[in-house]
Amino acid sequence: MKYSHYIVTISICAFFSNLSIGQLTLLDAKDYALKHHFDIVNADLEYNKAIHKKREYLSAGMPEAYISGGFNQFLNLPVQVIDASFFNPQSPEGQVIAFRAGTEFNSSASLNVNQLLFDGSYFVGLEASKLLIELQSIQKNRSREEVLFGVIEAYHIASVATENDLFADSILQLTLQVEEKQKGFLELGLMTQEEFDQIHYAVLRTMNNKENAELQLQNAMALLKYSMNCPLDSTFSLSTGIDELSMNALSPSLGTVNDNSTLKLLENQIKLSACDVKNNKAGFLPSLSAYFQQSYNAYRTTFDFFSNKPWYSQTSWGIQMTIPVFSSGKGKSTLKQAQIKFMQDENTLKTTENGLKLQEIQFKNELKTAQRQKELQEQNIILTEKIYKNAILKQKAGKISNTEVTQKLNQLIMTQAEYTATLINVFKSKIKLDKLYNKLNIK
Repeated sequence: MKYSHYIVTISICAFFSNLSIGQLTLLDAKDYALKHHFDIVNADLEYNKAIHKKREYLSAGMPEAYISGGFNQFLNLPVQVIDASFFNPQSPEGQVIAFRAGTEFNSSASLNVNQLLFDGSYFVGLEASKLLIELQSIQKNRSREEVLFGVIEAYHIASVATENDLFADSILQLTLQVEEKQKGFLELGLMTQEEFDQIHYAVLRTMNNKENAELQLQNAMALLKYSMNCPLDSTFSLSTGIDELSMNALSPSLGTVNDNSTLKLLENQIKLSACDVKNNKAGFLPSLSAYFQQSYNAYRTTFDFFSNKPWYSQTSWGIQMTIPVFSSGKGKSTLKQAQIKFMQDENTLKTTENGLKLQEIQFKNELKTAQRQKELQEQNIILTEKIYKNAILKQKAGKISNTEVTQKLNQLIMTQAEYTATLINVFKSKIKLDKLYNKLNIK
């Protein structure tokens, strides 16, 4: 056992080491979160608790045995009173004789065994305990879904932020090169200070855009670490790029709303409500139990229970039956409430199913719209980048002013921001649909 714990410790340390020096794929992020996130750990604990709860219900129908013992010392022996005529028929009427009877020291020990023979509520409880385990199993999967949804969404945002940071850096470097060449023209007197200030403004704009991109990337990485329940001071880079994520987003989402975990949860709730109805009906049935008792009693005038003196045994067994007769209508009212709850749960299931079908239509349309916008923005980003680079070439040839170059740069930056937002919309629309179909699994 110690050796296995040692191996697990080594594996965890190795994983953290990889996080600190290596790259993280989307699959790695999901796998890490499933193993370390506290929401999943707590869901597993709830599932284990439900298993032990079932064992508790099961044990109620098993034989129950216990040993009991007692010791008494009568500081004053009990007084017994009888009619005097019992000893003397000539005694006056109403005369009594009082005397003390018994022994000062008494001790007893007994073995008791009880066995439930029949109780309708017991069998309903067993069925309900099985459903409780199924319920916690569904809750485990729902916890996994929520955690995976958060991890995937955070990974997408971090990947887009990484791409955006690289783009901002490339534009900054390009603009810095233009400024460096413009310095030569300024020194030769081939351009005015005002024209140079305009290109310097463009540099400042791209530098600010780069700083914002870096901050967005830092925030996105922190969000990803938090969603994974990973130490916030760990360092790693993302190896699943935008192209691969885009391909995954374009792949069809296979499944139906019938796979949704909310429906499974409500279906299980209906079964539990049905058990509640059965349990209330079982309350009108008789219950039957049996018992066995073996006891030993000792009576002493002195405290000598360990001496060789007799202990008097007594053995008994019996069957007890309880038949409900009258409960002032309480039982019927409770049963009626359980039946109403069952009907309400059925209606909730139907309403939820219709709502999920509506979400399916909306999510599919959102994804289709986002994918179309992404295609248009990809064309826009290529076009605006081309326009900006051409503007730089024209400015070098003296065909356009630096102000026009700056305008093209602003256009490129805005287009990049729109493209980034579109990417995030595509990714989020896809994982919302996958979550609807309960497809956010480790693979």
